[in-house]
Amino acid sequence: MARILLIRFSALGDVAMMVPVVYSLATQYPQHEITVLSRPGFKPPFARMPSNVSFIGAQLGDEHKGIAGLNRLFKTLSRQQFDYVADLHDVLRSKYLRFRFKLSGVRTAYIDKGREGKKKLVSATHKVFVQQESSFNRYADVLSRLGLPVKLNFSSIYADGQGDFKEIETITGQKPDGEKWIGIAPFAKHEGKIYPVELQEQVVAYFANKPNARVFLFGGGPKEKAVFDSWTTSYPSITSLIGKLNMEQELNLISQLNVMLSMDSANMHLASLVGTPVVSVWGATHPYAGFMGWNQSPSNAVQLDMSCRPCSVFGQKPCARGDFACLKDISPQQIIEKIEKVLA
Repeated sequence: MARILLIRFSALGDVAMMVPVVYSLATQYPQHEITVLSRPGFKPPFARMPSNVSFIGAQLGDEHKGIAGLNRLFKTLSRQQFDYVADLHDVLRSKYLRFRFKLSGVRTAYIDKGREGKKKLVSATHKVFVQQESSFNRYADVLSRLGLPVKLNFSSIYADGQGDFKEIETITGQKPDGEKWIGIAPFAKHEGKIYPVELQEQVVAYFANKPNARVFLFGGGPKEKAVFDSWTTSYPSITSLIGKLNMEQELNLISQLNVMLSMDSANMHLASLVGTPVVSVWGATHPYAGFMGWNQSPSNAVQLDMSCRPCSVFGQKPCARGDFACLKDISPQQIIEKIEKVLA
């Protein structure tokens, strides 16, 4: 038996992309004990893992803040006598922990993020438009370098494909036979990933007025709540989920959906973990950077062919044109047609 520590602190989408790899590792090496180290709030996607997987939440803003906090965290972790440490993040915090483990004689390996290839992909003047390795494969490669090769064979965090509907029925109400449930997650961290709200509303309005369809809005924060409140006032048939679900319940509900509309954001990855098809919208970013959701079809990605895109790996850069045409020029009808195709 060996003890394996996997480290990734953020962001939620990147941590969620660990799940297929951790599941594959756990099922193919049932004799080993696997520990995931991340932020406490990111535990739910790992809650239904095989019994040889455990989760440790790092209190990075409190108990484990700064060098002193990381030293406390290392001291706690070292008691488990890990044989392998896989750094799937390669940032200052994870590098420090990795360094401490390496000094202790523990075998370590870290992720190759493919920065050079991604830099060329988003270059404004010498763009090299080539598909980059997915994060799933990059995570698996770290394990291979530790002598733990895995074949990625994950389908859903739920053994039967869906969560227990009874656990959310009091929030959602019943799902009538034949009714199509559509999730819409219209926001993302950066402007370069967000389809304009006024165009998003046209998509929402279409499905809100469609017979035998029900729309659920996913998001959080005061700005998003203001938009959702406006939409639910205009279209009473839709349901805003802000403040109504924890992440475990959210995963359950997403597993009951027929389709999720998401930006290049965490909700695409959460839907991927429960086998729900995603229609994803891409602006400044591009699936070629390696962040497409697990087992999601590239044909369900909505994006425009423009010589300037992708201009950003994560969507945080200002638009060089100043107009975000990569998003604003996508018509609501293009998105509606993709969703309708999935529903059919």
